[in-house]
Amino acid sequence: MAKTDLRPALSRMLPYTPGEQPPPGKFIKLNTNENPYPPPPAVVSAIRDAASGPLNRYPDPTATAFRRTAASVLGLPGPEWILAGNGSDEILTILVRGFVGEGQKLRLPYPSYILYRTLADIQGAAWEQVPFLDGWHLPTMFGQGEKDLRLVFLPNPNSPSGTIVPVDEVARLAASLPCPLVVDEAYADFATMNCLGLVQKHDNVLVTRTLSKSYGLAGVRFGFLVAQPSLIAKLTNIKDSYNCDYLATIAATAAMSSQDWLADVVAKMNVTRARMQQQLSKIGFDVTPSHANFVWCTHPSGRHQELHQYLKKNQILVRYMDFPDWGDGLRISVGTDDQIDACMMMIKRFFE
Repeated sequence: MAKTDLRPALSRMLPYTPGEQPPPGKFIKLNTNENPYPPPPAVVSAIRDAASGPLNRYPDPTATAFRRTAASVLGLPGPEWILAGNGSDEILTILVRGFVGEGQKLRLPYPSYILYRTLADIQGAAWEQVPFLDGWHLPTMFGQGEKDLRLVFLPNPNSPSGTIVPVDEVARLAASLPCPLVVDEAYADFATMNCLGLVQKHDNVLVTRTLSKSYGLAGVRFGFLVAQPSLIAKLTNIKDSYNCDYLATIAATAAMSSQDWLADVVAKMNVTRARMQQQLSKIGFDVTPSHANFVWCTHPSGRHQELHQYLKKNQILVRYMDFPDWGDGLRISVGTDDQIDACMMMIKRFFE
């Protein structure tokens, strides 16, 4: 009988667990950092028009229309600075596949996006977690090179904290590291800074983005990488042939063209975020100032998991996260004002 066992390393790995996705309409979803508002109207119109298009044909393998639009919007020299992907998670997969060989090392801050570790495990690579210092600052050794270090991930803003590493510090890290520094900017549209300007100054700075958060396209799955053209060309050679489908590319191009819509929605969500932070503080939570579309908070009672279950029983989903050797807490996505009002009311009721 043929053996069907996976590689031993894969049998031992802990898979990444995404946030709970219940059927639509049953819960107030504040657990996966989705945009609570519908995507730009131009996206819906573009998808409707494209549905009668050439669905029987393979899509453009490099999503040229999107890359041209994104380069113009982001102020890049041209589309050759962009690689499109099936969500930014695929971009992260391509980067690990391209840079980190079996037994080589990937570095990430801790706590941060756990998927980085999973991608290293799949590759048969090692991963090194560098704990944040108090105040969510990076220690000096995060920027130090060492044997077999091939790739460094820096989510900025970070999840679950929503904190940022200033651009000048990222530049210093890039100058000191002997390998690519991937700045994962999934939440950058909600912050007042980003590291796109470093890409043209440092050939080892790569920036990843997603349209799942600020553009409201989590269900479409589209992300992209910004890097110098020589590197984009090499990574294009190892991606899947038709990694971005026709409708997703149409939707992403329309979304990227909707910058007025983006500015309005981000401003609205940032106002709601500020109100969330104030209300949580009044309830007694320790709240980390956020630059993303979520808030990380802990309560002196330590009853985070109990509160998570209480909210779920009352049809409100938030993300309970427990980090070994660090601690646990709640990550609450920014919803609509009505959704946040309902969530805060139930939290207050829990502590009464």
